[in-house]
Amino acid sequence: MKVYDVSVPLRADMPTYAGEPGPQLDFPSRLSRGDAFTISTLSLGSHTGTHVDAPSHFLDGAPGVDNLPLDALVGPAYVAEFGGDTHITAADLDSMAIPGDCQRVLFKTRNGRFWDDSAFHTDFIALAPDAARSLADRGIRLVGIDYLSIEQFQASPHEVHETLLAGGVVILEGLDLRRVASGGYFLVCAPLNVVGAEGAPARTFLIDQNP
Repeated sequence: MKVYDVSVPLRADMPTYAGEPGPQLDFPSRLSRGDAFTISTLSLGSHTGTHVDAPSHFLDGAPGVDNLPLDALVGPAYVAEFGGDTHITAADLDSMAIPGDCQRVLFKTRNGRFWDDSAFHTDFIALAPDAARSLADRGIRLVGIDYLSIEQFQASPHEVHETLLAGGVVILEGLDLRRVASGGYFLVCAPLNVVGAEGAPARTFLIDQNP
C-alpha cells in the first residue's frame, strides 16, 4: 500500500487565487527567544491551497463545510488524466474511461506545473459547463482538480460551481497530482470543520491499495 499526499503545502509564497489572502504564520512565543514554549498563529483565506467548496460558497442559505457529507469525502476515487490544453468538456469526459460506478473523480491536467511558480496563473484548465452538468447527472459525489478553481478564471455566471454544488457535488480544488498516475485510488479528504464557513483547507490523501 502506498499513500500519496496530494495536498499543496501551505507556505508564505504560495500561489493563491486572485485576491485570496495567503498563509501567514506568526510566533508570539518562541523557544529561541527565551520563551518557555513555542506557539504560532496561522491566518489564511478559506480557499487557500488544497481546499473544499461547500454549497454556501455560491448558493445563498445552503450548508457550509461543517455539514458536508463525510461519506463523499472518503472512499474510492478515480484520477482521470486530461492531456488537452482547453477546458474539459462533456465530450472529453467520454474519452477518459471514467468507470461507470465512479462517485469521486479527480482531474489531472497540465495545471500541475503551475505549483512550481509563486505567481497565480489565470490560464489554468477547468471544467466547461457541459462537463459539470454531465458529472452532476451521473451522480458524482465529489469532483477535484489540480489548480485553484474548478471553473475558468472570471467566469460569469459561475455556472460550473452552481451546477455542481446545487447537485450535491463536493468540489475539491488545489490538488497536486503530479506524482499520481491515472487510475483508481482510495481518497481521504479531511477539510477543517469550520462552523459556518463556505470553504476550508483540506489535507488530502490518495491510497494505492494495490500490492
